[in-house]
Amino acid sequence: MSTNSKLTTDDNLAAGFKQRHVTMLSIAGIIGAGLFIGSGHAIAAAGPSAIVAYALAGLLVVLVMRMLGEMAVASPDTGSFSTYADRAIGPWAGFTIGWLYWWFWVLVIPLEAIAAGVVLNSWFPQVETWVFAVGVTALLTLTNLFSVAKYGEFEFWFAMVKVIAIVSFIALGACAIAGVLPGREVSGVSRLVTEFGGFMPNGWEAIIGALLTTMFSFVGTEAVTIAAAESKDPAKNIARATKSVIWRICIFYLLSIFVIISVVPWNDPLLPVQGSYQRALEIMNVPFAKTIVDIVVLFAVASCLNSAIYISSRMVYSLSKRNEAPGFLQRTSSAGVPRGAVIASTVIGIATTALNFFAPSQVFAFLLASSGAIALLVYLVIAFSQLRMRAKLEKSSARIEFKMWLFPWLTWLVIGFIVFALGVMVAMPAHRSEVLSTGALTIVIIALGLMNTRRHAQKTAWSSA
Repeated sequence: MSTNSKLTTDDNLAAGFKQRHVTMLSIAGIIGAGLFIGSGHAIAAAGPSAIVAYALAGLLVVLVMRMLGEMAVASPDTGSFSTYADRAIGPWAGFTIGWLYWWFWVLVIPLEAIAAGVVLNSWFPQVETWVFAVGVTALLTLTNLFSVAKYGEFEFWFAMVKVIAIVSFIALGACAIAGVLPGREVSGVSRLVTEFGGFMPNGWEAIIGALLTTMFSFVGTEAVTIAAAESKDPAKNIARATKSVIWRICIFYLLSIFVIISVVPWNDPLLPVQGSYQRALEIMNVPFAKTIVDIVVLFAVASCLNSAIYISSRMVYSLSKRNEAPGFLQRTSSAGVPRGAVIASTVIGIATTALNFFAPSQVFAFLLASSGAIALLVYLVIAFSQLRMRAKLEKSSARIEFKMWLFPWLTWLVIGFIVFALGVMVAMPAHRSEVLSTGALTIVIIALGLMNTRRHAQKTAWSSA
């Protein structure tokens, strides 16, 4: 193997991520358009207590990342939790969770592309939204085809814009709450407990409903373990990223949500319509609030779209390397890029984008519903895999450099919480179709996984006979 940061064989990915790329990916990887826009729906549903939902969802992610970090530091792999499920539970489990996760991120491609198209169409209405959506997707696909370093560089600057925007918003909001901004009077923290029904105006049920919404805002945190596998020191980068997830969630999510609920009345009718950040900026009398938020959202959706192409391609590449996807998807270019995996994932993403614009709305809605509970299933598989992997590591007397806290009690607590969340989703009409659709898709993929495992076992038996 060459000492150059790029691998040039046909079988390996390039170790092209620089330290600053991985650092920024770990810092801003969980910040999507959902924080800037979608958080308004959670606050409108639960009131100020929406921050409890964000805190609980954040705690779940911290624990899951610690479990994943333990496995990833011990054995960095671009297949991440799919590979660990394969080793810990069985090939069928790795096959199932790998394809489900791939499907989730393939569906993120049209969602983010459409969001980018809507923003650009509002600026240039003479161009159709779908043209912008396809154009942005094609552009970011090219950045993923050149080299992982190019993807890392684009994502570095996309992430930088998000970080600057959130930190500036928190600083401005803190000044407004403290009353040091002239002409920008807000009620401040007293609103949380004394106004509009108090801290929990709609009760605990509303917090649980908001929790289901906020949990999906954090999806993508685990992807840093996939990206770090293409860096020069994956174990060190994974450990650093996993340790930093606590302060990332506290600053970017909890602090910003605290500012929003301190500035904007939870029952403001414009909150779910305009989005939480825009409405807060308007109340603070910030000029051009909509334009500012639109620019930040455009960068955020471009970042998520860029990551969706990267993550989906690496996951299906890993599946192909394990003979669980077509062979051509594991071929890499001279720059160490799995171009077949990138193109295949993007083509399917563009096809689903077209379905949104040109097929009956029920078709796209059904596809989205099929991915609705995948994040929770991924977390569940990570927890079970960590239980089994820890047992194997301890049995082999291997040194575990990065450990899950209070093992196995916190791991079982996470499993219980996820099962509870899935049960609540089934009980709630608004989320029931997501669990049922994802469940049906999971059963089909499990069946395919078992067939694939049996086929390879027979092939191995024939070749050894």
